[in-house]
Amino acid sequence: MPVDILICIIFLLAGFIQGVTGFGSGLLTMPLLVFLIDAKTAVPLCMLNGVVITFFLAVQLRKDIEWKKIQPLFLGCLPGIYVGVTFLKEAGSAEIKLLLGLILIAYCMYALCCPPKPRRLKPIWAYLAGFGTGVIAGAFSAGGPPTIVYTTQSGWSKATIKATLTGFFLATGLLIASAHAFSGLTTANVLHSFAISVIFVLAGTWAGSFCYDRIQRDSYLKTVHFLLILLGTMMIVSGFRELHLNFFL
Repeated sequence: MPVDILICIIFLLAGFIQGVTGFGSGLLTMPLLVFLIDAKTAVPLCMLNGVVITFFLAVQLRKDIEWKKIQPLFLGCLPGIYVGVTFLKEAGSAEIKLLLGLILIAYCMYALCCPPKPRRLKPIWAYLAGFGTGVIAGAFSAGGPPTIVYTTQSGWSKATIKATLTGFFLATGLLIASAHAFSGLTTANVLHSFAISVIFVLAGTWAGSFCYDRIQRDSYLKTVHFLLILLGTMMIVSGFRELHLNFFL
């Protein structure tokens, strides 16, 4: 099957997942894309389509978005984006696969083993979650875990969490996509893949939004987390193989 078709299918699934949950497109997309294309092409491509997804959802959820909740997350994210984009420019494909695989497994194990409990979190945690998101999103285009953990621990409603994540990921996505472009990471190949996949990501997002209240969310998320653990393990194995080959070349 041609690579372009596989990329479109991946983004169709990514849009569906984020349409249902309000997050997760980058977490699913990146580990699949790096088996098809170079990691430094996959990251800016994933971010561009992520902006499309979050813009679509932000229009739907605009009445529920609380920008005061997003502000500390966004401010913490700014220095993290610089760190993440700098790492992406300097790191090799093997290092990117290894670190992203470890992040995926760590997050999914946390999500499966530690059900969120509402807590009174100090304001500093919003800035720290934003910084962690900026680093991971800038480097891997999968920066959701720190912010997802923060919002699910905050005791907010399901609708507030989805709307807050959407507004935050839209704001940071626009900033990170601009940083990728200015740093030369958004190449002609990236734009070509974006042009052919954007319709599919929109279709998936619409379908996910339609199914939002029709799917048992907990069972669905458990299935996605187990899938991500498998993909994270595969990425780590692939990264170690690349490091092994580079060592002997």
